Amino acid sequence: MKRTFYIALLVLVIAGVTSAQTGVKKKRPLPYEYGRVVISNYSEKAGLAPVVFDHWLHRAKFTCRLCHVDIGFAMKAGATGIKASDNMNGYYCGSCHNGKKAFDDKIVFDTCSKAPEAQTRCLRCHSLGKNVKAGYDFSKFTENLPRGRFGNGVDWEHAEVDGLIKPLDFLEGISIKRQSLTVQKDFALGTKLEGMPDIIFSHKKHTVWNGCELCHPEIFVGVKKGTTKYSMTEIFEGKYCGVCHTSVAFPLIDCQRCHTKAVQ
Repeated sequence: MKRTFYIALLVLVIAGVTSAQTGVKKKRPLPYEYGRVVISNYSEKAGLAPVVFDHWLHRAKFTCRLCHVDIGFAMKAGATGIKASDNMNGYYCGSCHNGKKAFDDKIVFDTCSKAPEAQTRCLRCHSLGKNVKAGYDFSKFTENLPRGRFGNGVDWEHAEVDGLIKPLDFLEGISIKRQSLTVQKDFALGTKLEGMPDIIFSHKKHTVWNGCELCHPEIFVGVKKGTTKYSMTEIFEGKYCGVCHTSVAFPLIDCQRCHTKAVQ
């Protein structure tokens, strides 16, 4: 009898925790915070503050494909398991942050080092909770970029189209030259809710940033329309389109960025 009671109690507790995660309004991050990732796999064990990584600065200079395919960063915070030794050997952050590569006529500062004099440089990345002056000011950096409604408050798509940013998609010594594929045509994705405009999905817009291999075959199985079945609930859970559009790309509350086909 007691065993049955405790099992029933456990079920109620789990159900309560699950339901507590829905039906609430979360705090919206400030524009400069949107896309921020805190990396703390090994930092605190080494006596350092966790790393604060801002996507806005890097996405203005590099494509998502370059970092998440060629360099190999996972698409989930903390899932890459970056170690200082990896960086020092030229992997992950060390692919660019080696004190040799230059972008925008600036040498990129070297990352992890065992040299005692390099310890103060650690704070440039290991900055959570520290009063560290950033190398770039968000407001100044984005002041001339087209405005977006949510996320960083920047329309990154139009910034690229207008030539205001030119994300690099090839990194010497890391990327492999490959033959370009034919860009697929736009297509409509029908909605199940009456009055909701259909989605017009553009491969052209996405391949500028992602190529093909960032989405296929892991996020979307195969390349034939309709092969992968998914729902808005799953997207809101961070799957499929939600892999990017709940974290770094414009957020899902910006409905009209996707639902653009006029209702008949």
